[in-house]
Amino acid sequence: MRATLHPTDQMLAHPSWRGLGMAAVITTLGFAVYGFTVGCWRSPTMGLFVAAKMPLLIFCTLGCNGLLNGLLGLLLGSNLGFRQSLQALLGAFAISALILGSIAPVTFFLALNAPPPDSPQAATSHSAYLLSHTALIGMAGVIGLVRLRRQLENYCPSRSSARATLAAWMAGNAFLGAQFSWIFRPFFGSPQLEVAFLRPDPMRGSFYEAVWNSARRVSAEIEPLAFPAVLLLAVVVILSIAAYQHFQSSPRPQP
Repeated sequence: MRATLHPTDQMLAHPSWRGLGMAAVITTLGFAVYGFTVGCWRSPTMGLFVAAKMPLLIFCTLGCNGLLNGLLGLLLGSNLGFRQSLQALLGAFAISALILGSIAPVTFFLALNAPPPDSPQAATSHSAYLLSHTALIGMAGVIGLVRLRRQLENYCPSRSSARATLAAWMAGNAFLGAQFSWIFRPFFGSPQLEVAFLRPDPMRGSFYEAVWNSARRVSAEIEPLAFPAVLLLAVVVILSIAAYQHFQSSPRPQP
């Protein structure tokens, strides 16, 4: 571990229940506010359901992966205990929650101006709505991971152990989180289905199948050049985030 730590990294070096509580409150509020804007396109009741389910999704993922994340942190040489692993991951989710909560007014007006669920364009609107929010949540998650990577590199004995720990955490949390998101559906509310807190068949299908089918539906409905343009924009965003990450991780001259 480095001799000096950034003030925000002191919480990782010396985790406390107060720090965990603050991160949990920020995560809950940020995802709840954003979740309401996700579900309100279908109905205000769905918005309230999603506001409760999005924080629940995060805490179920962390809770079920907590033991595994702690073990991986120790086995990969990061010197992170179980509480430190929880502090690091919950802090990354809190950053993502702050980002999503800050853009909630934009996504709320997006829901208000989208074709309503009873319109002829409801199916296409639902697919585009799902893909838009998936992209926004993905970008907020990447930014949280960029901060988590810097935090691990500042704390761990070596960059290799920090990156190995981060990769292991990402793989486990992404897989389990995607499956939980499918089990806890609906989040967006299909126009042809009744509003409900959970579907009666939560184990049918998968998250990845739903995203793929939505992408195919949107690509078939929009203009031929529009879908490649969206993909190109996504590539530009990813490359921009990668460049930002490289800049932040590069050594800076001391004053």
